[in-house]
Amino acid sequence: MSDVLTISGISKTFFAGTVNERRALRDLSLRLEEGDFVTVIGSNGAGKSTLLNAIAGRMPVDSGDISIDDTRVNRMKEHRRAKYVGRVFQDPMAGTAPDLTIEQNLSLALRRGERRGLGRGVTRARRERFVEELATLELGLESRLKAKVGLLSGGQRQALSLLMAGFTHPRILLLDEHTAALDPQRAELVTNLTGRIVEQGGLTTLMVTHNMQQALALGNRLIMMHEGRIVFSADEKRKKTLTVDALLAEFGKIKGASFDDRAMLG
Repeated sequence: MSDVLTISGISKTFFAGTVNERRALRDLSLRLEEGDFVTVIGSNGAGKSTLLNAIAGRMPVDSGDISIDDTRVNRMKEHRRAKYVGRVFQDPMAGTAPDLTIEQNLSLALRRGERRGLGRGVTRARRERFVEELATLELGLESRLKAKVGLLSGGQRQALSLLMAGFTHPRILLLDEHTAALDPQRAELVTNLTGRIVEQGGLTTLMVTHNMQQALALGNRLIMMHEGRIVFSADEKRKKTLTVDALLAEFGKIKGASFDDRAMLG
């Protein structure tokens, strides 16, 4: 099976040479094969979101290589990587345009990565597809195509963001603590929806989460980060045997590491 994402020895330092110097990523390497769903856990400041930002092109790495489908994307700007990468952020407001309608947001998502200047019209065929896709969310949004997204609840917006991110079957889907800002009921809804969309679309996915139970429930692989490095990795067979207590024990083996258990448990 071919690698969709190949990360080879990437490093990133913020405020280099100053008293505030922070090494966010340290010679990190990771490979995701077609259909892999890797969950990422670690304490605050471990480098999890920096890793996602590096993959998405939001920030350049200092050294190392990032390739998607054997295409080196290090120098590729974020808007050009958009045709390869879908992303859902922690903030439900970040992934959608509040002043546009649901169907306008979906239309923009459908055109992700295309050249600017192409028609933005919502055709009958597109609208029928939007209704069909929205119905899978089971939130009644298929009957609210003309509603502005800013009127939706946080859970509804995050579900819509998730649908939009997977809309064009990106080569890699990045989920950045995408349920952390939701109440438990909505978080569970979006978590279940995540599993369904990833499985149905066969999407190769990297998901950062503070919730270890969520990290164990979703995906076929798990990695733990600390101080910019991957310090623990579990393949599908090992992951099935893991518990929250086992993960806490693994973290406890790291010299000098400490964290608030409640933060890790989401």
